Amino acid sequence: MTTVVKTETARPVTPLGILVEQLETIVKMAETTEIPSELANAIKQAYQLGAGIDPYIEENTTQESTALAALAEKTRQEPWNLRFSNSETVRQLEQEMLSGHIEGQTLKMFVYMTGAKRILEIGMFTGYSALAMAEALPEDGRMVACEVDQYVADFARACFDKSPDGSKISVEVAPALETMRKLADAGETFDLVFIDADKKEYIEYFKLLLDTNLLAANGFICIDNTLLQGEPYLPPEKRTPNGEAIAQFNSFVTKDPRVEKVLLPLRDGVTIIRRK
Repeated sequence: MTTVVKTETARPVTPLGILVEQLETIVKMAETTEIPSELANAIKQAYQLGAGIDPYIEENTTQESTALAALAEKTRQEPWNLRFSNSETVRQLEQEMLSGHIEGQTLKMFVYMTGAKRILEIGMFTGYSALAMAEALPEDGRMVACEVDQYVADFARACFDKSPDGSKISVEVAPALETMRKLADAGETFDLVFIDADKKEYIEYFKLLLDTNLLAANGFICIDNTLLQGEPYLPPEKRTPNGEAIAQFNSFVTKDPRVEKVLLPLRDGVTIIRRK
């Protein structure tokens, strides 16, 4: 008998997405509650302002390639809960971990802008961000992607093989810090580093990049999830362990005199760091 696995709808995982969901709930409550019409209209307008941002950005951003669209759809269709319950993945994964269209095109633009030829990705998942950046690499460009989970590494590799740019990516399956130390010992350096892995290890990734020559002089680091569902700027008692880890990371980087940084409210927060 064939088992049918239902595809789950993605939940909001960004500060804006969570805010819009809450505003939608308030709008529905206002429709069934006796409140002044001015207040009801103000609530509705606030919801419309928030709900319209992401669709408008999507509409006015270059569309993703066929290969990226196929990878994203395959990720959405994958029964991640089943994979974990069957011990096929080493940790619980979910479709929301995918970087997505806007962040993918942003990273791709960063590669074009910096002229990077060597990229290190720390935390690959199914490979959307890796492939987006690889599409902007020159023919002789190279990317090393660190991934701890063999299942998603194989998943990504199968998608890369269907893209003309997939051959630029080599995947290292091991804990990220282990791979980074191996690369540093081999004298490898990278122009651009993208970090989207274990939040509790972000400070260690950052220190290793700057304390070795892994990050080239004047190199850039892009860090994902630096707004982590809004938790870093909420009261400490409202934070999860990951939210607290990101809050500590943001503070740590801000105090480091070796770098310049800017935190962008892109998706779940992206911080761009430049080594002085």
